[in-house]
Amino acid sequence: MLAQTQLIPRVPVAEWANSVVGWITKTLEPITEPLDALIEGAVGGLAFMLTAPPELIMIVVFAAIAFLLAGWRVALFTVVGLVLIISLDLWAEAMLTLSLVLASAVTALVIGIPIGIIAAKSQRTEAVAMPVLDTMQTMPAFVYLVPVALVFSLGETPALIATVVFAAPPAVRLTMLGIHQVPTETVEAAHAFGSTPWQTLMKVELPLSVRSIMAGVNQVIMLSLSMVVIAALVGASGLGEPVLVGLGNLDVGAALVGGLGIVILAIVLDRITRGFERKDRMGISMIRSRKRSNSASPDPLAEGGSTSGGGSGG
Repeated sequence: MLAQTQLIPRVPVAEWANSVVGWITKTLEPITEPLDALIEGAVGGLAFMLTAPPELIMIVVFAAIAFLLAGWRVALFTVVGLVLIISLDLWAEAMLTLSLVLASAVTALVIGIPIGIIAAKSQRTEAVAMPVLDTMQTMPAFVYLVPVALVFSLGETPALIATVVFAAPPAVRLTMLGIHQVPTETVEAAHAFGSTPWQTLMKVELPLSVRSIMAGVNQVIMLSLSMVVIAALVGASGLGEPVLVGLGNLDVGAALVGGLGIVILAIVLDRITRGFERKDRMGISMIRSRKRSNSASPDPLAEGGSTSGGGSGG
């Protein structure tokens, strides 16, 4: 049996991976060190902006943002959720987590949405992108967390990179889906009126894909937040730390408190993004209904002309 199994050659994937990581660590050090400092500085600056002001002032700011994006109900829910976070004594940890989530989500969206647009326009790009996205979504985070932590120093940088890898696929997929769902007749009508491909994309396809793209934004934020505990393993600060410490010390209470903070922050962010999506959808539907009513309403001048014409004929 052993002789039969030796007939099949073994692929030394582990050795290859270790060699590649070692080569990257040594060769790309002039690039990775400035990149590490840049990411650490960006996340640290955002964290300072969120933690420096008093808690009540930040609650008012978040409530105002929620009101503008999603309405007064979501703003009230945001206030209640943030007050609960303060009552759990997790405000600083929540703001550190929010800074990492925002930085990761923005990076994932800046990368994912353009790739989704290109893939929707090119079948070759889509054919290449789909297996890559499948790999990114199915591969466990620990697999690429270790080499990233070896290439960069422990802290926010490997956490952000691992989070972007995990959270970017929905941005690509839902952008592609939104553009594919734009009616072909609408695109052809835009071309018939002389629109360039860029004008068609910016004025027709992307506005009609907003609902799908906003769903992608929501998914990216939620997936970024789901990486909080894993990010704590490589030194990222935030709500993942009390959960990780509680698990290590078998302290159920500490882990539960950290988990509740993550849940509350996730619900608040979900309600804000979904409320903005719903509000934007209602605005688009109102504009469409007004256009339909204007096109369906009869022209009073035409009615007057037909009436006078009928009277003279009589």
